[in-house]
Amino acid sequence: MPAIALGIFGSLIGSFLNVVVYRVPRRLSVVSPPSACPRCGQLIKGYDNIPLLSWLMLRGKCRNCAEPISARYPLVELGTGLAFAAVALWFALTRWQAGDAAHLTASVLELVAFLYLAAVSVALALIDLDTHTLPNRIVGPSYLVGGVLLGAASVITRNWSGLVTMFAGAAALFALYFIVAMISPRGMGFGDVKLAGVLGLYLAHLGLAQLVVGAFSAFVFGGLFAIVLVIARRAGRKSGIPFGPWMLVGAWFGAWFGVPLAAGYLSLFGLNA
Repeated sequence: MPAIALGIFGSLIGSFLNVVVYRVPRRLSVVSPPSACPRCGQLIKGYDNIPLLSWLMLRGKCRNCAEPISARYPLVELGTGLAFAAVALWFALTRWQAGDAAHLTASVLELVAFLYLAAVSVALALIDLDTHTLPNRIVGPSYLVGGVLLGAASVITRNWSGLVTMFAGAAALFALYFIVAMISPRGMGFGDVKLAGVLGLYLAHLGLAQLVVGAFSAFVFGGLFAIVLVIARRAGRKSGIPFGPWMLVGAWFGAWFGVPLAAGYLSLFGLNA
């Protein structure tokens, strides 16, 4: 039930993310003016702004002028809802600690932090695909939100080594991407560098295995995607391909599968405990 409830809440967040994805790259306010049809200017009523349902009921068209509404809107709402539900299930199975009040509070803070990261992941991936940018208006506050929530979770449980590791991981991944950007400025933007610090913060909070697998997976997934595009003749060797989405995919892959993958790799060499 919690996963379903958070999934529904995620679809509501997805509706807001549609506004964020459109307005933030254009340096517009995400709260004013209210959403309206781009063709006729009619303000969108509350009953026409229900995630998923309104698009289906309107058959993908503006109620006032019949202007087609992109299917991307309900897909973002659905995708965000599924992402929130997935985070809830992952937390319930692997992270939730319902012991004393301190650990329960820490678990709630962690859950909120990773739900925030899920929402940010959707927004940044779409913006990077659309504009090849990762806006500071989203990446910058993510340091504060992640640092405060995850840091507070470590402080409450007196996990001082975890607190140090978390910020060290952020610095390490930021430094790695910074070096890559200096070596290959055409292949790596500074937006990727700044995003790397955020992802390092989250992954290092989970553990070293998640950090290493998450960082490595970004290059694997991004490289495979680039190869597919070249083979399909959709891109050349010098084409600019957004890397932010693959950093995010790699980070979540590392968060969810980092521990078993690292253990399996080490066992090949007889190094696992």
